[in-house]
Amino acid sequence: MEPPKHIIAVSAYVTNEKGEALLVKTHWRSDTWESPGGQVEVGEALDKAMCREILEETGIVVRPIGITGIYYNVTKHILSVVFKAEFVSGTLSIQASEIKEAGFIELTESNIDQYITRPHMKSRTLDAMKAKTFIPYETWEVSPYNLLGRME
Repeated sequence: MEPPKHIIAVSAYVTNEKGEALLVKTHWRSDTWESPGGQVEVGEALDKAMCREILEETGIVVRPIGITGIYYNVTKHILSVVFKAEFVSGTLSIQASEIKEAGFIELTESNIDQYITRPHMKSRTLDAMKAKTFIPYETWEVSPYNLLGRME
């Protein structure tokens, strides 16, 4: 039996001081807006990967608040972890070649279909928008055991 091979991706629902959501359009999914994010690198903590991806794509520095959901794409073997994060600093600018557009958008349950056209991205975004509690998340080193971080 072959060992499992999965891609781990992270993204975040980020809002600014006006409550507008940070969304991007990629060149290969230009039919929809989505939360910024990308693949986790080997040995990288999920929260650090999310912050790195958002900075790389949009020039925005964020602080993770918590995990709002975990989703799996069986076709492409992608495990997606979605965070809620808050805007810390930065000026919105497209930083990565894969990003076609980026913006802060007044996103609501009633207008979400105008922006997010793919159902799996819509459900993730709605879950993050509505989240009042978060999934605990810890980052560890082992040998010796050392707790690097915890979010709840």
